[in-house]
Parts: sequence; C-alpha cells; structure tokens
Amino acid sequence: MSDTPPCCPPPRDPIDGMPDDAIADAEFAALAKALGHPARVRILRLLVRKNACICGDIVDELPLAQSTVSQHLKILKDAGLVRGEIDGPRTCYCVEPAALRRLSALLDALSGCAGASRPAGEKAKEE
Repeated sequence: MSDTPPCCPPPRDPIDGMPDDAIADAEFAALAKALGHPARVRILRLLVRKNACICGDIVDELPLAQSTVSQHLKILKDAGLVRGEIDGPRTCYCVEPAALRRLSALLDALSGCAGASRPAGEKAKEE
C-alpha cells in the first residue's frame, strides 16, 4: 500500500531543470512579491493583453501618477517579469515570456498535492 494519502495524486516526477525546493521557494516568493500589488498585476495584464512593447500608453491606462507607474514598472523589471528598452527619451516595456512560464511552473509545482487531481472549483470530500 502507498504512503500517499488518498486525497493526493501520486507524486510527480521532478521537472527537468527544477531547482532544489529551497531555491524554488525563494524564486517563487520573489516573483509573488513583485506581483503583490494590484497595480503591478494590472500592468502585467495590460502588457500581456497588448502583446507588444508599450512606451507611454501605460500611464494612460491606469489611474496612477507617472512616478507611481514608473516605480511599479521598476519592481516588475527588477523581478524579471518585464523588459524595458530605452527608445529615445522614453522606455518601452514588454512582458518577459520566459519569466511568466517560470512563474507558471513554480505555481504548478506548489499545487502538487493541493487538489491538482480535482477539476477547478471541485472541493475535496469530507471524510
């Protein structure tokens, strides 16, 4: 008989290139911290939706001051979630697709035994 509780799916095979748990935890925490403000999530959604580099339009899309948007963009850039390229007097920003894939992989790894075998929205049976 298996040591895995019946509510949990079988253990997953390690993901190729997946770092040690402590390193993955620190990496996930850093990305989560960068997304820890609704304005930064909204900026990231905007960049994903536009699917192109955006220069000055970000401020027009948000009810925030230019300096506030710039600070949020700096945090996202420092976390590696967005890229910023200087284009004359302005900086153009776009999503870093590899970082989003990494965030998704870390989240998937985190959900390993948290009901990953159940469809979304389905609750575990009470025993």
